[in-house]
Amino acid sequence: MSSSALYDTFARAPLEFERGEGAWLVARGGERYLDFSSGVAVNALGHAHPALVAALTEQAGKVWHTSNLFRVPEQERFADRLVAATFADKVFFANSGAEANECAIKTARRWHFVEGRPERTRILTFEGAFHGRTLATLAAGGQQKYLEGFGAKAEGFDQVPFGDLAAAKAAIGPETAAIMVEPIQGEGGVRVAPAGFLKALRELCDQNGLLLIFDEVQTGIGRTGHLFAYQATGVAPDILSSAKGLGGGFPVGACLATADAAKGMTPGTHGSTFGGNPLAMAVGNAVLDVVLAPGFLEGVRETAGYFGQRLGEVVASHPEVFDGVRGEGFLLGLHCVAPAGDVVRALRDAHMLVAAAGDNVVRLLPPLICRKAEVDAAIERLETAATALDHSAAAA
Repeated sequence: MSSSALYDTFARAPLEFERGEGAWLVARGGERYLDFSSGVAVNALGHAHPALVAALTEQAGKVWHTSNLFRVPEQERFADRLVAATFADKVFFANSGAEANECAIKTARRWHFVEGRPERTRILTFEGAFHGRTLATLAAGGQQKYLEGFGAKAEGFDQVPFGDLAAAKAAIGPETAAIMVEPIQGEGGVRVAPAGFLKALRELCDQNGLLLIFDEVQTGIGRTGHLFAYQATGVAPDILSSAKGLGGGFPVGACLATADAAKGMTPGTHGSTFGGNPLAMAVGNAVLDVVLAPGFLEGVRETAGYFGQRLGEVVASHPEVFDGVRGEGFLLGLHCVAPAGDVVRALRDAHMLVAAAGDNVVRLLPPLICRKAEVDAAIERLETAATALDHSAAAA
């Protein structure tokens, strides 16, 4: 049993950090770590970004919280900017990705209700997905390891294999309301949707009167080199969830929708006490100031291309440790031959932080501000860790 008063729900690494700057974290003992986990794709602009610090500090001296009983000007500005940059007409602000996905699910079901189809409540999702830790979003993800021990699975979700268009088509029935999909499954192993799959899902939805939901909690806010991953596919959803990088480290989530999809979400149908609070909105607007600045996303794509090329070299040099690179932009995964947990620990020993994922994959999630110098530092540490694992395997 842990001696801590905290719930024992996390297997935390034995590290504590006292400060950070850019892509680097400094541990309590003074050691510097290259942070290519970014708080699991959250710290999109790295640590202590001056624009974010200034925005939060300024707002903290004004108003922290008023609730949604009143207008919040920063919230309206943030929503307007997200609408201007995307397919959406309407935005609901929450505090996390799970909350954003809950809103997306409710929006889709409510749309059918006001259209006179109250029986249409089921959401088609995909095996390997991760949509959050609430009871509904766990059911949407459908992974047994997360559902076990929490009673009956929340009704209304049907899973089919990721990328299997025929299975998706066969699973649509008279109660189906929407299809919900991650353009890239992050937690599921950095699995990119097959070519043409998202376009085909869009066509399925249009043919069957369904709404298409993109979960872009992990892929959004520049992570793939575009503001949202859908923008590189030629396919627009009806509803989209966002969080993680949206606040650059400050908790904020959002559900974006077309005016038609959101028309059932009238006063009293949904709410949030803390969602869209002035602190979160100030930081979110500062994130957009940076990410939407001319040339920023182009720089992400350029550096990500360089990173992918260098990762290919590491894989080729260490076939006993890695056997492939996956992903897009700065959402990259190394598929491991060695246990992914061993790779994570070896990298930590080399003073680099990464995140594990499903399918024996190690996720590399650099801050979007990284350039070639940070990539080269990461490759050096990957080589060190892989060499150590090579030697360990040879000794065994």
